[in-house]
Amino acid sequence: MSQIIDTNNLPKHIAITMDGNGRWAESKGKIRAFGHKNGVKAVRDTVEAAAEIGIKFLTLYAFSTENWSRPQSEINALMSLLVSAINKETKTLMNNNIKLSTIGATDSLPSKAKKELNEAIEETKGNTRMTLILALSYSGRWEILNATKNLIADGINHEKINEQIFQQYLTTKSVPDPELLIRTSGEYRISNFLLWQIAYSELYFTNRLWPDFRRQDLEKAILNYQNRERRFGKTKKQIQN
Repeated sequence: MSQIIDTNNLPKHIAITMDGNGRWAESKGKIRAFGHKNGVKAVRDTVEAAAEIGIKFLTLYAFSTENWSRPQSEINALMSLLVSAINKETKTLMNNNIKLSTIGATDSLPSKAKKELNEAIEETKGNTRMTLILALSYSGRWEILNATKNLIADGINHEKINEQIFQQYLTTKSVPDPELLIRTSGEYRISNFLLWQIAYSELYFTNRLWPDFRRQDLEKAILNYQNRERRFGKTKKQIQN
């Protein structure tokens, strides 16, 4: 990179929509599962790079609630890949002092996937360098509806509900909102990802298909973020003061 990342101005939390696995595979005359398999390499490279740069929280949109409507053969391949990837990468997480966590309706995952996931979460729970959050069977609308239902179930008076209380019912209640949201593959959509949490996130879109995404792409996104002015509704003069 021609520019140097300012380590005093890093986003604490980066979220990534990992898009383009299927198109990457099809461009090479392969089945979509081939793209998902190669996407794991991008995950490994990005996770290690984020930890080395100094990012504290990294959330990866791995499987949405809408993805359950894909062909069963692709779902089976994804779930099998999830199990093998977690099994293989737990050692890497331990070596890099990275904690694994999840958000989403993970009870809907196959039992083998849940078992591997829970074992990895337990094994890495003491790690402190960075938290890797996998959004699995997740959608922003599901999360907001789920939070609302739990608020009602707990009998919270509607007059007492504010942003702070509502946030405690989200799956990300212990995680700061992402300052930077990255989406790969050239699509300009949010796709039901962290709808509440990205209210003030900086959005970064790249044409890079996810299997080709590497450390330099992450660095480019962070540099772009550092060149933006975050005002949160205030004027430029107020921020400067």
